[in-house]
Amino acid sequence: MILNKDTAKKTAELLLQIKAIKLSPTEPFNWASGWKSPIYCDNRVTLSYPSVRVFLKEEIAKIAELEYGKPDVIAGVATGAIAIGVLVAQELGVPFIYVRPEPKKHGRKNQIEGHLESGQNVVVIEDLISTGNSSLNAVAALKEAGAVVKGMVAIFSYGFDVATKNFEEKNVNLKTLSNYENLLEQALDSNYISEKELLTLQQWRANPSEWNI
Repeated sequence: MILNKDTAKKTAELLLQIKAIKLSPTEPFNWASGWKSPIYCDNRVTLSYPSVRVFLKEEIAKIAELEYGKPDVIAGVATGAIAIGVLVAQELGVPFIYVRPEPKKHGRKNQIEGHLESGQNVVVIEDLISTGNSSLNAVAALKEAGAVVKGMVAIFSYGFDVATKNFEEKNVNLKTLSNYENLLEQALDSNYISEKELLTLQQWRANPSEWNI
């Protein structure tokens, strides 16, 4: 899923510096799923840092065009990837749409917002991949509307086996700027974590649903 090691490490470094990713092996976070986790990722923080969002915009646009060809439309997954998706669409000079988790309950009851024509080539932009379920739900909605989904590009992935399996089962190509493995490597190199904390973080990734300190 990672195309360039240098990009992966640079992305990880920036996310750590601006605290879009926080590592706390001794005082874990509580995820909405109920999991305890030594990592928390909120890539919306990147929007507050112009140099970071420019880097992400340019790298995602580069990967999208290199891997899938210039698309007719860029689609962002609501809500986390709407802003970065707009930036990527602007960089490529193509239209932008976004996909809600489910259709609206009122008005035109849209799930896809913006203009999409059947048969158009679409690249989907995502901010974070965990299990991949919400991302693949967006892909399904786009395909149902007649889009030709060429693939997806995300900022960061936890690299869970279940996500890999889900994307393979749906035959969706996923590329990410960085992932958990590269994050840990960069965090250790930059002294964000110790060798002992590295072990804890690796143990969590091996069995996140059951992990506890």
